[in-house]
Amino acid sequence: MNEATARVEAALYSAGRPLSEDALLRASGTESRIKTQSIINNIMKKTCSVFKAIEVVQLPDGSYVMQLKPEYSSTVKRYASKPILPKATLKTLSYIAWAQPIASRQLVETRGTGVYSHLKELVQLDYIRYESVGRIKIYSTTEKFQKYFGIKGDAEDLKERLFSKVRKTAGA
Repeated sequence: MNEATARVEAALYSAGRPLSEDALLRASGTESRIKTQSIINNIMKKTCSVFKAIEVVQLPDGSYVMQLKPEYSSTVKRYASKPILPKATLKTLSYIAWAQPIASRQLVETRGTGVYSHLKELVQLDYIRYESVGRIKIYSTTEKFQKYFGIKGDAEDLKERLFSKVRKTAGA
């Protein structure tokens, strides 16, 4: 069991992205979904009690990720060796934050068809959510997005703050 736990810890740490339960099952080397789930639960508990800034969480899609707690993200951004999100995905997230609520069709028209992979990643990370209205998905940001990026207030407050920074930059 110790070796299986070490393998799951190593997979979560090194992946740098969410991993499905099936991926963690393969990483554990066990063939038991129950044992793997028990290992994951123990790692989540141990991480919560031992570390102050790191957590292992289950995302809404059922995958697991080892990550920095949102309240510490601004503290370590300057030390990170690679960006949290690829630039194109970050641009898509920014556009959603600015224009929310926004339909998938409008996102594709503005950002191109590559937006589908961005949306999948952003939903998986729980930075955005969507509502299905007929065949159309309407996207908006989540509370996790606001915590992670240090945003207080609602979408209208965010838009006003962004717009005032744009005005200051343009006027300078």
